[in-house]
Amino acid sequence: MRALVQRVSRASVTVDGAVTGRIERGLLVLLGATHDDGEADAAWLAAKLAGLRVFADDAGKMNRDVREAGGAALVVPQFTLYGDARRGRRPEFTAAARPEIAEPLYERFCALLAGEGVKVERGVFRAHMDVELVNDGPVTLWIETPPPARGAAVAETEGQP
Repeated sequence: MRALVQRVSRASVTVDGAVTGRIERGLLVLLGATHDDGEADAAWLAAKLAGLRVFADDAGKMNRDVREAGGAALVVPQFTLYGDARRGRRPEFTAAARPEIAEPLYERFCALLAGEGVKVERGVFRAHMDVELVNDGPVTLWIETPPPARGAAVAETEGQP
């Protein structure tokens, strides 16, 4: 799974003129899945984002996670994170998981992130969305789950995501 994560002072998603998700301070998470992603990837990424220390402490250092900062997450499904534009002028999306695989993973990721104690708002899967945000910092990170063989070794050696 891939996530483009932005620390925001506010963000919202609108579909057909109706707001479907809105947060103030927190993380905007654009989330994509590929063919071999599964439950372990969603769990790893949810734990990683819940504990990601990108919010300032009293000394101005990035030492607080979204929960400690009193923030929330707006999670937006985005298959185009797996777009490949290296050849030609039109990206291809063959690396993106099919909707029947990606949508349950998206839903599971949101549930797991909420289970980590993060308030979660959502975009709408397979909808044309208008996403508005104010990037705070700006702070923007690209986070990708480890490959399957490496993922087990990382969890065993580090003891956590």
